[in-house]
Amino acid sequence: MKAYIIVFLFLGLTNLSYSQNKTELDPSDGNISIENLPAVVIKSVGDDFSVYITDRNSDPKVRKLQDRFIAYDLGKNLEGYETYLVYMEIKGGALTATYDEKGKLIRVVENYVNVKLPAKVFYSVYKNFPGWEIINDKYLYSQENGDILKKEYNLKIKKGNETKRLTVRPNGEIISGM
Repeated sequence: MKAYIIVFLFLGLTNLSYSQNKTELDPSDGNISIENLPAVVIKSVGDDFSVYITDRNSDPKVRKLQDRFIAYDLGKNLEGYETYLVYMEIKGGALTATYDEKGKLIRVVENYVNVKLPAKVFYSVYKNFPGWEIINDKYLYSQENGDILKKEYNLKIKKGNETKRLTVRPNGEIISGM
């Protein structure tokens, strides 16, 4: 009888230990795909919605400021004004948002310097300009009424005494400076 109890106890603990393994839904093995949602509805304003389309930038300081903006609550601050401006700043960047008198998000402008560039931007620049190095970068992002107006990196590259300015989209497409 003692042997049966020990065997059942061993089998039960073995089964519990295997329940912690990631076998079916591990995103690193390609079974499921993880996608970021394209937009965040900040709040409902009557029939309208304040939509902020986040850009999940690879730089953690940019993501942190964007998350802080999403969590920001206007509260009663906008009463009595036609438009209301929210300005958030971090070292190397700023986010400016404009709301209307009802509290609907109208416009967002983000401007950051010296950010961590996406791999596609790096690859594109070094593929098209071998031997050049990136010495300055600036990330610009703007949207109006939920539509993205501008989403680009302005880069300054250098090779020897020669410098060039490039404008590159986040997917690596070089817009100007070729």
